[in-house]
Amino acid sequence: MDFEIIKQADHTRVKVLSDKLDTNNAPDLKSELVVTTGNGERNIILDVSKCRYCDSSGLSAILVANRLCEDAGGTFILTGLQPDVEQIIRISMLHTVLSITKTPEEAETLMKDRSEQLPNA
Repeated sequence: MDFEIIKQADHTRVKVLSDKLDTNNAPDLKSELVVTTGNGERNIILDVSKCRYCDSSGLSAILVANRLCEDAGGTFILTGLQPDVEQIIRISMLHTVLSITKTPEEAETLMKDRSEQLPNA
């Protein structure tokens, strides 16, 4: 499996272990995210710090994660963007709709802050 799932009290962190998020593993990531949210998790941090490449399939998986969390009334945070991945996120204008942090630690702090602000969190 190209992913590591780390369940926390208030969120789940999904870490992509491959250096690419593309047509080879993006469908598996989407499936993992659907299962995670289907199990009641509504707050997800997607850590792509190991990824140096992302194609349209990878972007689609990221958008699916964002939509699943939004639909569940939760929060999605993308973290650890490497320069080439950050560039494709910016070219696609996804930085305007996604919550993005530089590090997983920043993402966890932001997640904690948001969960304290949300009712029924």
